[in-house]
Amino acid sequence: MSTMRCEIVTVERVVYQDDVNMVIAPGIDGQMGILPRHAALITALTEGELVIHKEGQEDVSMAIGGGFLEVSNNKVTILADTAERAEEIDEARAADARKKAEEALKEKRFDAVEFAKVEAALRRSLVRLKVARRRGPGGGHAGNEGD
Repeated sequence: MSTMRCEIVTVERVVYQDDVNMVIAPGIDGQMGILPRHAALITALTEGELVIHKEGQEDVSMAIGGGFLEVSNNKVTILADTAERAEEIDEARAADARKKAEEALKEKRFDAVEFAKVEAALRRSLVRLKVARRRGPGGGHAGNEGD
């Protein structure tokens, strides 16, 4: 099966670097699948789950907090605002962040900018919980779609 190079980078670190068979990313207009020899592309990403398929291995699932994706010369480069592998996510902390964001949204005592920030925090915490819960018992995909 054909492969392409995939690199996922944040300001803090290189999160992932390997040859892969497919990348599924949360584009601003919905999920997008990138296969080897994909046409050149640059697009914005939103908060969501990023999945990397590599033949013969378990999928790698990550929670990303938006960013950009570039496809060029059989290489996918993702410049993410944040990126965490499923095993790096502290599920209790993500649940606490979700609870705090939901409580803040109920208060309704802030301007549009503050509302957008709280809403974004809620979306990030929901994505983190979804990705963390995919590990399931013993790791890997448990089929839990979560929230």
